[in-house]
Amino acid sequence: MTLVTLTAMVVGSMVGAGVFSLPGRFARETGVAGALIAWAIAGTGMLMLAFVFQSLAVRRPDLDAGVYAYAKAGFGEYLGFFSAFGYWASACVGNVTYWVLIMSTLGAVWPALGDGDTLLAAALSTIGLWAFFLLIRRGVKEAAAINRNVTVAKVVPILVFVVLALFYFDTDVFADNWAGADYAGSLFNQVRGTMLATVFVFLGVEGASVYSRHAKRREDVGRATVLGFLSVFAVFASVTIVSYGIMPMSEIAELRQPSMAGVLEHAVGGWGQAFVSAGLIVSVLGAYLAWTLMAAEVLFVAAQDDDMPRFLGRAGADDVPVPALVMTTLLSQIVLVVTLFSDDAFNFALDFTSALTLIPFLLAAAFAVKVCLRPDRRTEGGRGSGRELVIAALATLYTAFLLYAAGLKFVLVSFIIYAPATFFFVKARREQGRRLFSPAELVICAVSVAGAVLGLTALAAGWISL
Repeated sequence: MTLVTLTAMVVGSMVGAGVFSLPGRFARETGVAGALIAWAIAGTGMLMLAFVFQSLAVRRPDLDAGVYAYAKAGFGEYLGFFSAFGYWASACVGNVTYWVLIMSTLGAVWPALGDGDTLLAAALSTIGLWAFFLLIRRGVKEAAAINRNVTVAKVVPILVFVVLALFYFDTDVFADNWAGADYAGSLFNQVRGTMLATVFVFLGVEGASVYSRHAKRREDVGRATVLGFLSVFAVFASVTIVSYGIMPMSEIAELRQPSMAGVLEHAVGGWGQAFVSAGLIVSVLGAYLAWTLMAAEVLFVAAQDDDMPRFLGRAGADDVPVPALVMTTLLSQIVLVVTLFSDDAFNFALDFTSALTLIPFLLAAAFAVKVCLRPDRRTEGGRGSGRELVIAALATLYTAFLLYAAGLKFVLVSFIIYAPATFFFVKARREQGRRLFSPAELVICAVSVAGAVLGLTALAAGWISL
C-alpha cells in the first residue's frame, strides 16, 4: 500500500459513526469550556499516541500488526494475546455502533426501527453484517479501493455541516452554553464524561500500523498515522464546537442520533437533516468496511505468530483471512443481539468499544517507553532521544487516565470479554505442545477471571447495567 492508501485507511476508519453523534454526546456531558478542555486533552494525548505508532513503525520494522505486536514484544505472549483479542473485540463492538446508528437514522422516517434497537432493526443489521462479509470475502485489495473512494465521499457532508453551522452561528447561544447546563456538574466531571467519546472517535489512528505488512515503505506507516490524525482532529473538534452556537446544549442533548442531523435541521430546515443522514450512511458503511478489514487482520497476524489457534491464520489466494473474517462477523452478530437488552444501545456500544481498546493502547505506549530506555538488537537507532521518551511517557499517562475516566463499570464488562478469550490462548498453546501458563501468566489469568466473575455478579445484582 502507498502513503495515500494508508492515509485513506486511517481517515476512513476514524471518520465513522462517532463524528455524527458528537454534538449530542458532548451536550449531554459538558458545555463549551469543558468541550474545549476535553479536546485539548484528547487531541494532545492521541497525538502522542500517533507519534508513538510513527516511532515504533520505524524503530521496530520487524513488528507487524501494530498494537498487538507491540504488546507482545514488550510484555510477553499472554498480554500480547490479550491486546490482540481486546483490540479485535473493540473493532467488532464498534462495528455494531455503525449498524445501530444507521437504523436510528432511518428510524426518523421508519418508526419501526426506533433508535436502532428494535427487533426489525437488529434483523436488517444482521443482513448488512453478512452482506459485507461476502463483499470483503471477494478480496482485500478490492475492499481497500472501495474504502479509499468512500472516504472522500463521506468527508464532504461533514465539512458542509461545519461551514453551514458557522454561517448560522449565534454568539449569544454560544455564550449561554459556555459554562454548561446545571445537569452537567463540575468542570472536572464534564471533561471526564466526554473522555470515552473522544477515544471512540479517534479509534483508527493506529490503522496504518495494523496494515504495516502491506506497506511499500515503513516510513509511510508513521506518516499516514500522523497525517490521518491531524486531518480528522480538526474536523471532529470543529463539529462539536460550532454546534454550541446553534442550539442550547440542553436541546442538543435531547436530539435523537445522529444528533448532527438535528443540529443542521434546526439551522437550515428539513433538507439539512436529510443531507446529513445521507452522508452518515455513506460514512458509516465505509468505516464499517475499514474496521472489519482491520479486525480480521489482527486475528490473522496473531495466528500467524502462533498466538491464536492455527485455523485463524488461514488465507485464500486472494489474501482474505476467511476464518478470521467469520469470527469477526460472528462476534459483531452476538453484540448486536446484546444491544437489544441495553437501555441505550448506541452509547453502550460506543463506550464499550472505547473501554476495550484502552488496554491495547496502554501496552503499546508503555512498550514505546521500554524501547527508549532498553532497546534490544532489533531496535533501529539504539536508545531513544529525550523527545521520544517524553512523547511515550505522555501517551502512557494519557491512556492510564482514560482507564480511570472509563470507570469501574466498563472495566468489569471488559473483563467479561477478556476472560473467556483465554480458551483461544490455551488452544494455541496445546497445538504447539507447550506448557499452558507460566507462573506470571497464571496470575494474569486469575485476575481476568476474577474480574469477569465480579462483572457478571454486578450485572446480575443490578449494581451495573448495560
